Amino acid sequence: MKYLGSAVLALGVVAFATTASAAVVCNGDGDCWRVKRTHEYPAGVNLNIYGDEWEPGAGYRWREPGEGRGYYRGGVWIGF
Repeated sequence: MKYLGSAVLALGVVAFATTASAAVVCNGDGDCWRVKRTHEYPAGVNLNIYGDEWEPGAGYRWREPGEGRGYYRGGVWIGF
């Protein structure tokens, strides 16, 4: 019984880890930032969303995500 409880707990941790998503979001200006989960962005905002393992190449730059949900436009964090 002791092992059954441990197995159930381990499966729960694995299930949680696989449902959490992380991504890299980039705008048309070449600004990229990491997000812990993807959001539904406002209409008209042109962003590309990549998997967490994606690395930007030449012409891209890493930015720190701003406070809360948002995106970069013109080098400025726009919250929503």
